[in-house]
Amino acid sequence: MALKQHLDDKVRFDQQVDNSLSYVLPFIEQTKPITAGTTVFEVGTAEGGVLLPFANKGCKCVGVDLAPERIEFAKGFLEKEVKEGKIELLCQNIYDADFLSRFKGQFDIIILKDVIEHVPNQEAFVPYLKNFLKPDGQIFFGFPPWYMPFGGHQQVCRKKWASVLPWYHILPRFAYKGLLKMAGEHDVVITELMEIKDTQITIERFEKIVKASGLKVLHKQHYLINPIYKYKFGLQPRKQFSLISAIPFVRNFITTCVYYTVG
Repeated sequence: MALKQHLDDKVRFDQQVDNSLSYVLPFIEQTKPITAGTTVFEVGTAEGGVLLPFANKGCKCVGVDLAPERIEFAKGFLEKEVKEGKIELLCQNIYDADFLSRFKGQFDIIILKDVIEHVPNQEAFVPYLKNFLKPDGQIFFGFPPWYMPFGGHQQVCRKKWASVLPWYHILPRFAYKGLLKMAGEHDVVITELMEIKDTQITIERFEKIVKASGLKVLHKQHYLINPIYKYKFGLQPRKQFSLISAIPFVRNFITTCVYYTVG
């Protein structure tokens, strides 16, 4: 059974705004001051809610997404900020030559919130992001590790048992896809979930990619209870136990979210 935010764009936007204000922005501020004039770039901006708290602090923001309908929703929700020149919203591929030419070396902060797990060829994508950073810029990543109970994003399924059954996304591809078909999920949903299975990212693999990209982890926080679950399930965010965070592989199964800043 899909949650309300999966069906209502305004609900998603409001949750993005509050989550960004309460968790994302304060996390980034631990390693990078955010002041008027700070330049912020969000990849996979969706409805644009993550950017609003930054714009309200005087930042100059750019949000990009490949889904034209989501950019249109974002332009509606952020109409005032767009008109005032605080936020620019674009439906474009960041690999386009003209996009790179325009924004190369322009940003103090790049944000990827619940995005990296959707991106193919992450080994090439993460170092590519460095093109858009200023010399002292930083990148924020927030994502659910693949092996966590709902790391396959199966919570978007419409059939209740398919949306609440944990860990079945780690089954072999044919078995996972077969269960989704058995649940009567739409082909579009199944395709999306199969893409996430193909791009699955663990804590260890992410850190390995960061290191291979010539970047360093500046700050990290693992969560037992994802901050976004406050809106989805009424659960209060809870940081992961330090002992669990220190155990490779095992930590992925019971860590529902990780935050990183790298630079």
